Amino acid sequence: MSVEAQNKVLEILDKMNIPYKVIRHPAVFTIEEMNNLQIEHMDKVAKNLFVRDDKKRKYYLIVMRNDKSANLKELRHKIGSRPLSFAGDDDLKHYLKLSKGEVTPFGALNDTDNIVTVIIDSDLEGCEFIGVHPNDNTATVWIAAGDLVKVLKDKQKDIMFVHI
Repeated sequence: MSVEAQNKVLEILDKMNIPYKVIRHPAVFTIEEMNNLQIEHMDKVAKNLFVRDDKKRKYYLIVMRNDKSANLKELRHKIGSRPLSFAGDDDLKHYLKLSKGEVTPFGALNDTDNIVTVIIDSDLEGCEFIGVHPNDNTATVWIAAGDLVKVLKDKQKDIMFVHI
């Protein structure tokens, strides 16, 4: 996206008096590329996936520890969904206003139709801080997991905690 997208997220955090730290870096599109940056607390950077059901009626933004992988068949049963698969670039652009490599829980703020449910790995619940992009993959925001949830709930976003 852009510095404008970053600033919009940071303005929301500032207005809500939520503490955060932001670091800027070259654009990254994968967790592997983030690892190559050798930033401090890399183990706290979240992995984010955008998936949909087979009828394209339900969309989910999954936020989890970066050392995990999501078993979509297992997750489907945990959340009571139809079969899940990765959403395409068009869906990502349409619902979250993001491009491939920019997926972040803050993308849910762009979902004006409230179609997307944010699924947060229960292992992240209560974390002192996690790293996520501020709707742009040239920066990482460090924020308490509880504060991230507070922002999403303040904007009336659906959130589920699930063990992934």
